Amino acid sequence: MVFVAIFVGLLPSFLMVGLGGLVRRRLSENAWQGLDKLNFEILFPTLIFVAASSRPIALGDVVRIGPMVWAILLVGLIVGYGARRFGPERFVDFAGAWQTAWRFNTAMAFVAVMTLPDPPIGVLAVTVGMAIPMANVFAVTALSRGSGNIWATPRRVAGNPFLIASVLGVAVGLSGLHIPDLIMAPLEMVAQAAIPVALISVGATMNWGALARLNWFSGILCATKLVVMPAVTFVACIVFGASPVLAGTLVLFAALPTASAAHVLAAGFGADRELSATSVAQSTLLSALTLPLWLTAIILTF
Repeated sequence: MVFVAIFVGLLPSFLMVGLGGLVRRRLSENAWQGLDKLNFEILFPTLIFVAASSRPIALGDVVRIGPMVWAILLVGLIVGYGARRFGPERFVDFAGAWQTAWRFNTAMAFVAVMTLPDPPIGVLAVTVGMAIPMANVFAVTALSRGSGNIWATPRRVAGNPFLIASVLGVAVGLSGLHIPDLIMAPLEMVAQAAIPVALISVGATMNWGALARLNWFSGILCATKLVVMPAVTFVACIVFGASPVLAGTLVLFAALPTASAAHVLAAGFGADRELSATSVAQSTLLSALTLPLWLTAIILTF
């Protein structure tokens, strides 16, 4: 019953992705890419900032959650490297797909958390805020090494809108400052648009036949993101006695499908865009089964 309830709770989001697939021909490819850029530059950074700054954040939470989240990402990076022997010859092409083993879909995070009892939105905001810088450092460093332009790493990481928004949001939350409603109201309106726009855009730009192209290379990457990372996190939370709220949030975070715009970053460094886009599509489609299972395990265990 719990699984069914969670699946029903997530179903509207997956239907939004499906809607994107149905209307993809209504707009040109350039239009969908522009929508992706709008989401990346404005809508989702605003959502992250609003989620992190709308409630007080204890410094202890940041210090405690940060290392845990970075350890989860490190698991994805290390285990995902196991796909190297099955991957493309050029390292930059491999790196473009390798990043899908640890990067995460922020839109799905804020959708999935609402299926949990007393949704820990504040803890999730801190988790995402701590994860974004490290996830991007890992991805950009790998792609920079492959493209031969290692000096691009600091600039790309520092200029990431998600990073800027998360740092500012966490800083406001830590300071305890209250942003006037006159300013927060329009920001909240923009934030509310982020998730539906992102889900439709994912569906419109996704390769729906990607599952038929699942092989050892992409299979290892998807298994790393959707099975290994949440399983390791789940066991670690039990072994170390993490609180139910923290444990549920960390396992949810670890179980998210990969970032929907991973292929955009890959293309920016000259990597094979189609290869990374295929991994994104496979991770997103498979998560329709794995994510409800992990959410069910969270509710029944923690």
